Amino acid sequence: MKLHGNARTCPNSRRLLVERVLVERWSVTAAAAAAGVSERTVWRWLKRFREEGEAGLLDRSSRPRRSPKRLSQARVAAIEKLRRLRMTAAQIAEILELPLSTVSAWLKRIGLGRRSRLAPPEPPNRYERRRPGELVHVDVKKLGRILAAGHRVTGSRRLQRSRRVDGVLRGVAGWEYVHVCIDDHTRLAYVEVLTREDSVSAIGFLRRAVAWFNQHGVNVERVMSDNGSAYVSHAYASACQSLGLRHLRTRPYRPRTNGKAERFIQTLLREWAYERIYGSSAERTAQLPHWLDHYNFKRPHGALGHHPPGSRLTNLSRNYN
Repeated sequence: MKLHGNARTCPNSRRLLVERVLVERWSVTAAAAAAGVSERTVWRWLKRFREEGEAGLLDRSSRPRRSPKRLSQARVAAIEKLRRLRMTAAQIAEILELPLSTVSAWLKRIGLGRRSRLAPPEPPNRYERRRPGELVHVDVKKLGRILAAGHRVTGSRRLQRSRRVDGVLRGVAGWEYVHVCIDDHTRLAYVEVLTREDSVSAIGFLRRAVAWFNQHGVNVERVMSDNGSAYVSHAYASACQSLGLRHLRTRPYRPRTNGKAERFIQTLLREWAYERIYGSSAERTAQLPHWLDHYNFKRPHGALGHHPPGSRLTNLSRNYN
């Protein structure tokens, strides 16, 4: 039970009021003064206790007993049926001659406010490749560039001001792009912070990532990406072909297909990008290799039996115990 913030009484104090008046023979005036409430309040709780007993001292619902203007169940059922035909709230309101706000409120109340709720939930499709390098996932995350400590630390928003460039309002700081590549079997990850996310940057990152994996004894065979402009370009397809990689792309509007990269980015942001306050982007980038080494070779991974990703490599020279 959630009491009002300014409530003077609760079930225990109401019980005390009743006991003082009926058992200890206090006057209503004295009991009201001791509790800091009006005499009318004391009489109300006495009446409820006499009529209902202990249950009468509990809070009642504020919902009215009758709602003559409440939408009928037949109309609510019609809203639900039309919604399951994938009609929008505006279309339903027009057909049933109801206000749009009423239809939207009922759709939200019956759990069909979003059209994605109309389809049955997809069961989780958990998979893992059998050997290292059989498939790697690539993705890009955009991060705001840091010019100095933010306003939450300094109290100044001077560096957050925008300026107009060619008629377009742009921020002063700009963006950095974190390119990630993670192996499906081992969860071994390679990350770079670049200034762009175009095909040239993506191709250069892919070449360096493949070389890095080769240094750790992992021969990359396939690469999976989303349908970003950098990954659907002919240049990227040619780069994959020259590296001997088969390029797989996720289905449109199905980021879960590339879920290992998406989940790694969450960990990356929480434990590296947002873990502490950085004075500049260079300081943040300088911390990346240290965190990445910790993630790959020291940090326990829940999907790997709480062992680090590097523990799944066959040619290990490190001790992970």
